[in-house]
Amino acid sequence: MDNSSSTHLATGTATAEYDRLIARHHAMRLRRQLLAPSSSSGGDFGYGDGDDGGYGGYDGAADQHLIRRDLDLIAPLSELIDHLYAVMFRTRPYLRPLFPASMEFQQIHLERIFRHLVDHLHQPAELGRMLRQLGRDHRKLGVRPVHYEAFEEALCEAIRHRAGAHWTEDLEAAWVRMIRFAVGAMVAGADSALTEPPYWHAVVTGHERRRPDLAVLRLRTGEPYPYRAGQYGTVEHPALPHTWRQYSMGCAPRTDNELELHVRRTGPDGVSAALVEHTAVGDRLRLGPPRGSLLPDGDSRDLLLIAGGTGLAPMKAIVEQQAAHRPTGRQVHLFVGARDRSDLYDWQALAELGLHKPWLTLTPVTAGRLADAVAEAGDWRDHLACVSGPAGMVTSVRRRLVATGLPLGQVRYDQALQR
Repeated sequence: MDNSSSTHLATGTATAEYDRLIARHHAMRLRRQLLAPSSSSGGDFGYGDGDDGGYGGYDGAADQHLIRRDLDLIAPLSELIDHLYAVMFRTRPYLRPLFPASMEFQQIHLERIFRHLVDHLHQPAELGRMLRQLGRDHRKLGVRPVHYEAFEEALCEAIRHRAGAHWTEDLEAAWVRMIRFAVGAMVAGADSALTEPPYWHAVVTGHERRRPDLAVLRLRTGEPYPYRAGQYGTVEHPALPHTWRQYSMGCAPRTDNELELHVRRTGPDGVSAALVEHTAVGDRLRLGPPRGSLLPDGDSRDLLLIAGGTGLAPMKAIVEQQAAHRPTGRQVHLFVGARDRSDLYDWQALAELGLHKPWLTLTPVTAGRLADAVAEAGDWRDHLACVSGPAGMVTSVRRRLVATGLPLGQVRYDQALQR
């Protein structure tokens, strides 16, 4: 038998095993629904569909203490994750095509999720809301509850491998309870969005290189993309299948289904480079579900918007939204930080947007620290502040505003976009 025949046979065997597992999962789920319609419909590992993932009495604080106490036994997390994926792909090879060719970003992303889980286990209700949204978003990857079962098995083996002679039942059990709580919420989030597409197809209708490392793209979806001004979504480029990156929408929702992305190339490869350098009008992309809540509903306080780099995109969307649906009397102040005037890549569009709008104040900051310029420009204590841009800039602006008396709860930013 030649190599191509062997490869084809192995692929067929893996696919058949995958199909059997999916069929088993759906059969078990249907059986549970028939026997107890109101019960959890997760997998046989106990993954639930309720708001709390079936763990209404989950003591997250206790598991947080156990995990933190023994974290050094399995550290560093990067090596735990390396072993986890190695086990999962070895035992379940049909899962490998669900992941990008390069696993570097995926491993960093999972480590960030693990740390977020551990840091917030004492707040299970708040954590559950975030995880439901994450589960809704993961539908675009083709993830099903049976995949989470494989993940749990691989995690347990990785914990045993890393802990070695120091492994204990308590250590593994705490991690398993945390993961099952997380998965229960994610499955519930995915099931709550069954009437919504897992992703949207989009055609590139415009591509402008504003700088060598930056482009503004216009996309049109075939059906409405249900985002709000200030939100972001994930984007997949056909050159990098299964590789999704987050970008904020640079315009308010439009009736023609067209939206705008501001993309800065962050390296020689990856999605940002593909979007900036290897994308043209007519190309097709995929968008994951919209996420984030930079601008809360029902708040009519004056707005202080602060943007750095391509963090301008969500602020521009918010300004457009205010132009169409501004609460009576609301004032909007937008500060845009840049290294110099040439770095203000979208200033012409902003200036045109600001024409004949006495409620809007636009301030470019090209000298000195953006945080200081904003803090010294006025009294913002009664404003709602929204900040977007590089992580360092966001942190410095938040600290400076709080130091001037603006309550921390009135300073909004999207944690998921901070890298």
